[in-house]
Amino acid sequence: MLVELVVENLAVVEQVRVRFHPGLNLLTGETGSGKSIVVDALGLLFGGRASADMIRSGSAKARVSAIFEITGELAPLAAAGIECEDGELIIEREIQSTGKSRAFLGSRPVTASLLREIAPFLGDIHGQHDQQNLASPEAQREMLDGFAPGSDTLLDEVAKLYREWRRVGAEFDELDRNEQEKLRLADLWTFQRKEIEAVDLKPHEDEQLEAERKIQKNVTRLEESATAAYALLYEDQTSVTAQLRVAQRRIEDLARIDESFQPVVEALKPASIAIDDASHTLRDYLGKLEADPQRVEAIETRMAAIEKLKRKYGATIEEILAFFDTVSKQLSAIESAGERRLALEKERARLESAFKSAAAKLTALRKDTGKKLAKKVEAELASLAMQQSVFEVRVSASSEWSAHGADFVEFLISANVGEEPRPLDKVASGGEMSRVALSLKTCTMRAAGSSKRAARTLVFDEVDAGIGGGAADAVGRKLKKLAGAEQVLCVTHLAQVASYADHHYFVDKRSERGRTYTTIEELDRARRTQEIGRMLSGELLTPEALKHAEQMIKAGAG
Repeated sequence: MLVELVVENLAVVEQVRVRFHPGLNLLTGETGSGKSIVVDALGLLFGGRASADMIRSGSAKARVSAIFEITGELAPLAAAGIECEDGELIIEREIQSTGKSRAFLGSRPVTASLLREIAPFLGDIHGQHDQQNLASPEAQREMLDGFAPGSDTLLDEVAKLYREWRRVGAEFDELDRNEQEKLRLADLWTFQRKEIEAVDLKPHEDEQLEAERKIQKNVTRLEESATAAYALLYEDQTSVTAQLRVAQRRIEDLARIDESFQPVVEALKPASIAIDDASHTLRDYLGKLEADPQRVEAIETRMAAIEKLKRKYGATIEEILAFFDTVSKQLSAIESAGERRLALEKERARLESAFKSAAAKLTALRKDTGKKLAKKVEAELASLAMQQSVFEVRVSASSEWSAHGADFVEFLISANVGEEPRPLDKVASGGEMSRVALSLKTCTMRAAGSSKRAARTLVFDEVDAGIGGGAADAVGRKLKKLAGAEQVLCVTHLAQVASYADHHYFVDKRSERGRTYTTIEELDRARRTQEIGRMLSGELLTPEALKHAEQMIKAGAG
């Protein structure tokens, strides 16, 4: 339930703080006074679109905040880790001059999407725009589905099957669309694959060949250097090995006399071993080193073949092999396209059958629910001075499938005896449409509220537009009855409706020092009588109007 609303620098409002109460809260005022400001402010708190145009001229930002009384735990809040203090939730929305907005729940910054997620648990706004949308088949279908018990699970199943069916169909169409082009390219891909296969590449082979070619082209130089190094290290009489052995014997003689030289003896042993190892390596290298002109030619031929592939398929062997894998997969896809087509046809048929079955269940649920909704709406209309009305919910086969099933939902009405029910926008007058909207809202709100949440704040923006007399009185009674279970906020311009208020607020617009200001004031009994009298008689408030207003208030209270 909405406890308090604060509006700052929004449209013509500089600053307004209003406390609301349980029951029927009605707002009245002159045309253009800004009665819908409350509706717009709540729309922002419920995650509605924010715009810099909403900011009062001359102000840097606009701000709206509210305190809601919460009973129980709201799942979206719990998931976001937000707790209500003492059963109250503070919601804030700030609009900056750049058009950007910030939202807060319990002083914690949140996204507007989270506000939209919790909005159904807090309240519902029904404005004139919603009334215009009432004639939309999509809106009517959503309203019917919202009234149907257990429809959510079935709707999710139908939507999932439809998306899968569309995905498989799209893949099947893509397969057909690309098949001709792929068949045309198959010969080229086959040639490319065979050309790469014929070379039989190995990873990093080009680097190894380049190293081997370098050796083959420098065999004479390598042989000369290796022979000279072997002689210096081992073979000559004055080689390092011979000199080191002489030095080792001398130092061993020293060590036998002076033990302090023993570490030197030990230090020379690894050097001797290392020189021996290097000498043996050079000897083995010389034994293998041999000029082979045929091998040079083979390397050059092999590297030329690799370079040819590089020019066509990639700068490195790795890139060529990656290209080979791609081509192979494309050819495999062509070879398996027939099998894939059969699999897709089978899957599409299965999904089509499953969708038809689920959609048929949804159709049956909608038809059964439609009959129940029609009876309830007719009962509501009867209480709104439309006793002879016939309301019908027609569920027929749609020309196309969708994520919502295979049905076309349409609300029909006959407001006069003997007339065939026809679409709402074809036969319903403005006043009749208002009463139909209120009836539907009342029925569907009860269905949603009874299963999901406790009392909420229901907001009606001039739902009584286009009616008067007995119909207006009936609307007032209906709002009063609805306010027994829910908190109701209603903007009205009819005295008959205003007389049923539990709490009456007057919206006033005035000009001071070249600026426009809007204020909202809760009226006491005397001021309320005067306001309803004004609504009855206009600017000239007569004693007769005041007397009539007093009588209407008494009747509304009873």
